[in-house]
Amino acid sequence: MFKTFLLISLPLAGMNFVNQAARGMMVVVGPVLAAQYGLSATELGLLSSAAFASYCLWQLPLGVLLDRWGPRMVQTLMGLTAAAGFALFAVSDGLVGFVVARLLIGIGIAAGLMALLKAHSVWFNRAQVAGVTGIAMLIASSAGLVVSTPMEAVLPSIGWRGVFWCLTGLALAMSLWVFSSVRENGSPARRPLALEIQVLRLILCDARFWRFTPMVSLMAVFSFTYQGLWAGPWLRDVAGLDSAARAETLFIYTLGTMAGSLLAGQLASRLQARGHSAMLIPWIGTILLMGVQIGFLWQPQMPWAVTLLWAVLPLVASASPAGYSAIAQMFPVEQMGRVSTAINTVVLGGAFALQSLIGWILDLWPRVAGDGWDRRGYAWAMAVSLGLQAVAVLWAWLGRPPKSMPAPE
Repeated sequence: MFKTFLLISLPLAGMNFVNQAARGMMVVVGPVLAAQYGLSATELGLLSSAAFASYCLWQLPLGVLLDRWGPRMVQTLMGLTAAAGFALFAVSDGLVGFVVARLLIGIGIAAGLMALLKAHSVWFNRAQVAGVTGIAMLIASSAGLVVSTPMEAVLPSIGWRGVFWCLTGLALAMSLWVFSSVRENGSPARRPLALEIQVLRLILCDARFWRFTPMVSLMAVFSFTYQGLWAGPWLRDVAGLDSAARAETLFIYTLGTMAGSLLAGQLASRLQARGHSAMLIPWIGTILLMGVQIGFLWQPQMPWAVTLLWAVLPLVASASPAGYSAIAQMFPVEQMGRVSTAINTVVLGGAFALQSLIGWILDLWPRVAGDGWDRRGYAWAMAVSLGLQAVAVLWAWLGRPPKSMPAPE
């Protein structure tokens, strides 16, 4: 198992490191771009969420590719695409160029967690998948350590363009590592493409998929939305933190993500091995996350309370990958790529919508001193996300396990 992890999981975790860095960098770089180019909250939300839009649109074709060609070749090509997107961002000089680059980056990083789940489904048994994935996500989540305090420290010397050139080189290196190390466990099934697409259609029409996907997805949507953009502005406008304190808090956020990835994955695997439902940890994570969101509605400014909220949020939201695995296990293992990417389509579509919606809500109030946004806007935005999660929990709770749909012949 250890050798398999080193040869298969570790390179794919490295590529997912790039994924996490690409998602989190806008928290630090976004305010710099907004000040330099005079971007509004709506424009900044559009810029950040552009990557989620292309990431989302590419998910369903990506699932077919992963099941048909395997994670090695697909992840290598996606890494090269991400490198091209980072390079384009580094040479762009306006909102249009930035958005196009972010769209390309979104496609390039789209296979991160999905390639991991696909590889783990064929190399490890079911009870091991969540645990091994949690360890890999712990490694990938360490990217947040790089894009918080360290990036804040080097930004004045190398500039935001230098940051993107560094990411270009990193994506190229990770692509080479995946290509040279990862192997397939047997030959991926390559049935006629029309039949593969038919399987995807059946997955998307299966009530088992839709019972839990909204609840599991919203954990990731909430985390992506704030880690990817709005955490920095919230810490500035609500908590009143300066740039150094914001970077330190985001560093703690990353530590929470890393700890949560490991803890949720290990607990899910251990509990499943003892006969408990694979959905138990996602249920617990969702309920705890709703409690954290209620805490955010109070908009605390005491340093200990701010730190506690931003440490606990990623800790409980990290249960979402265990939810991916639990839902995917309701389907045959050869469909893992399509099931996982279908869930991620919902996640990324939701992240695009929520990031943009928060920007629109914040722009309903006049800008405040320091070129920030009104605290009332943040409270309304948090209330909206909490309401959506409550509806998803009710939907999953009232649902009944339906019969599975027949597979195409």
